[in-house]
Amino acid sequence: MKKIGVALAMSLSMILPSLADTYPSRPISWIVPFAAGGITDLTARKITEALNEKLGQSVIVENKPGAGGLVGTKEASLAPADGYTLVYASSGPLGITPALNPSKVPYDPLEAFDYVAGIAAASQIVVASTNMPFNTIEELVAYAKENPGKINFGSPGNGTAQHLAGELLQKAAGIEMTHVPYKAGTTQMVDLASGVIDVSFEYASIVAPYVEEGKMKVIGTTGTERSPRFPDAKTVVEAGYPDAVNIGWGLFGVPAGTPDEVKQKLAAALAEVWEDERVIKMYEANAQTFMKDVTPENGKDFVAKEIEKFRSLGVTVQ
Repeated sequence: MKKIGVALAMSLSMILPSLADTYPSRPISWIVPFAAGGITDLTARKITEALNEKLGQSVIVENKPGAGGLVGTKEASLAPADGYTLVYASSGPLGITPALNPSKVPYDPLEAFDYVAGIAAASQIVVASTNMPFNTIEELVAYAKENPGKINFGSPGNGTAQHLAGELLQKAAGIEMTHVPYKAGTTQMVDLASGVIDVSFEYASIVAPYVEEGKMKVIGTTGTERSPRFPDAKTVVEAGYPDAVNIGWGLFGVPAGTPDEVKQKLAAALAEVWEDERVIKMYEANAQTFMKDVTPENGKDFVAKEIEKFRSLGVTVQ
């Protein structure tokens, strides 16, 4: 009887196609936990143009905004682990908030999701008022050491990636600056342009118009690679402060327990997407970089390291 069962199983395995061969057999939902029209949403929609072609099925972006990305991310964590629900796993709800205010997070970033691939990364551009006597990160650090606490830096609010970029540089360089949180990034840019604040850490698309008009100057970037928008600006790594690296990131996530063959098929399709000319042009326009080194095998390690990096700053946010 046992031999018959084994023979039957072998026969079925030869007849039935593997999950990787049949997936996907219906449309896929991609939850983006932010409102339509923002950079995350636009990035996802451009990627789906190519991803639909690679998978042979429709990938439908579903915007689920709320609570800084927590609402949509939680919804994705509760979805079946069958490969038909994806999530745009962003650094805010999966890195920063779990580190600074874990009691607010209704899921475990390392247990609720598997991470298939990196999507995009964007470093903060370090900009300064034209009134400031420094023009590089090294000169900023030297000035800050001579004038502890006298440099102030603005951000769109406590616990934002821009705020933490300033905290990371202070810790890495052993300097003291004064943080000035704003309720909106546009307000802090206006104040920096008029000399009310001295320094800011912001994304390239936001600072570019002010820099082009000569209202502020670029003195560096928080990435490991130079910004394609400001290629002359040194990175914090080049300036000698690798522990000050900070990027806003997005990963391609699925509910934990999604079959390995499904994750591998998604990863293979995305590897082709990153070579698509439409996607390449979008990344260049937005000063984003690909995160090709994030894989199904190391995705959780990446998230764990980011959480620990932010936690080590000792910053708390209510």
